[in-house]
Amino acid sequence: MDEEIRQLAARIKEIRAIEGLSPEQLAAELEIAPERYLNYENGVEDIPVGVLYRIARRFKLELGALLTGEEPRLRRYAITRKGRGISVERRKAYKYQSLAYNYIDKKAEPFVVTVEPKPDTHPVELNSHPGQEFNYVLSGTLQVFIDGWEVVLDPGDSIYFDSGIEHGMKALNGEPAQFLAVII
Repeated sequence: MDEEIRQLAARIKEIRAIEGLSPEQLAAELEIAPERYLNYENGVEDIPVGVLYRIARRFKLELGALLTGEEPRLRRYAITRKGRGISVERRKAYKYQSLAYNYIDKKAEPFVVTVEPKPDTHPVELNSHPGQEFNYVLSGTLQVFIDGWEVVLDPGDSIYFDSGIEHGMKALNGEPAQFLAVII
């Protein structure tokens, strides 16, 4: 496991301990198995961005602070230049790039998400997290699985949904798909 993941896991463990919660208590609040939570906290298993988002909300932290270990500083505006967002590669299926990591008191979390193509036999990873989500396809063709439905989106198409419902994405046509995701 790389150093970035180890540091993130250590921050989560420290925050949990400072708050006086046991791993089992936090796992129950996050609605995940204690064994899985311990794998996350020990840097053994990748942490889905939905879980990171719930941990940040639970401890009243900015997601960027949890990811980087630094508090956001900007209040009026934040600019993220092309390719310069904080990389959040928590899941092998998706690559996230946080676009407003340094802005204080965000009402939403914007990301550019890249989904790499997988063989048709590869299962789509479903996840859920609190809030709502808006996805706008930038490039490629994206198949969205949500609440038993499948929708195909092309560049310029968008979808808005309750992100508490299990959802997942798959790149089609053997090419990566990239979309703007805003979690509210």
